[in-house]
Amino acid sequence: MESIQAIKQRFGIIGNDPTLNRAIEKAIQVAPTDISVLVTGESGVGKESIPKIIHQLSHRKHGKYIAVNCGAIPEGTIDSELFGHEKGAFTGATATRSGYFEVADGGTIFLDEVGELPLTTQVRLLRVLENGEFIKVGSSKVQKTNVRIVAATNVNMFEAIKKEKFREDLYYRLSTIEINLPALRERKEDIHLLFRKFASDFALKYKMPTIKLQDDAVDLLVKFRWPGNIRQLRNVAEQVSVLEQNRTINAQALQEYLPKGSTNLPVLVNNTKAESDFSNEREILYKVLFDMKSDLNDLKKLTMELMKNSNTSEVQKDNEHLIQKIYGNEEDAEYEEAKEELRVLAVSQNEDAEVIQDTTDKYHFAEEIEEEETLSLHDKELELIKKSLERHQGKRKLAAAELGISERTLYRKIKQFDL
Repeated sequence: MESIQAIKQRFGIIGNDPTLNRAIEKAIQVAPTDISVLVTGESGVGKESIPKIIHQLSHRKHGKYIAVNCGAIPEGTIDSELFGHEKGAFTGATATRSGYFEVADGGTIFLDEVGELPLTTQVRLLRVLENGEFIKVGSSKVQKTNVRIVAATNVNMFEAIKKEKFREDLYYRLSTIEINLPALRERKEDIHLLFRKFASDFALKYKMPTIKLQDDAVDLLVKFRWPGNIRQLRNVAEQVSVLEQNRTINAQALQEYLPKGSTNLPVLVNNTKAESDFSNEREILYKVLFDMKSDLNDLKKLTMELMKNSNTSEVQKDNEHLIQKIYGNEEDAEYEEAKEELRVLAVSQNEDAEVIQDTTDKYHFAEEIEEEETLSLHDKELELIKKSLERHQGKRKLAAAELGISERTLYRKIKQFDL
């Protein structure tokens, strides 16, 4: 087994950070097996080096190595690219074509940005991982392939799974071994080392003297956050090498090549939510409001029954569930107080019918006002029920569970809104 230092020299990896060394060590250990590997890390950290190490140290090193950028292939053609297609399978398919999984049989496929794969393609990929089978687009013939899959992503996979953009079962099949590469800002000791290497390479490429940094420039270089990681550092090194007449660079000169307003403070990532997230939050809010409205209407109904019916015990018995829902269990003090209030209310009903009638009139007046105020809420309730039924293809049981209401209530709402 080759040493970590030998691997670094062989694949041009610069740096001595312990986290980086651990990632390379894991790649060396897993290479002789056929275990699927998922390489994670921010964009620009050099994730493409790990699949090359794994392939070259495996028994498949004489087979083909194909790197596929899943995010760069249009959704409509990615199945054809990966699995191939038959002649006439779609418009423009003038001949049968072999996909990457067929071409790389016996070798390794590197799926970069695997988190960008469409859900339909994820299903096909899962089948390849499970039993090595795939079907060309437009064909019914099952074909076998023997490939090693190494994937990489800069996406938070658990967030993608939560938002149903990535299949959980596929994630666990891909990440049998997960190798994480650290961000450049976490490898501060390697930053100047990498810059010197890039500056030397560009000096040879453009036939110029090598750029050198003064101490204050080195300090600025190390403190910068490098959101674009190694890719951004290489870009800055190339700009400085080409544009600067003075080959010794101070901090003031270097600052001109760094993004304006950049600081060493923590960066807030993804501080704006997607429209779908706001939509989900609105639906949850509407559901809470509907539940509150339902509870309020039930409470009004109970109060009216008490006003019209002097038999308190019968009303309590018929509405025991509602009373417990509002005031808690029988052991709670609030529950006992509620029962006492109901008794007093019933007695007062017998003593002063005119007051009760006046209260009833006010109740109807208040209910009319509330009906005007909640007109838009009624529309939102209708919209929410429609969305839920569409999402579950008309299955009332699933829709009711999502809305947090009983199936019977949903059925009543369907009849009420004539859905």
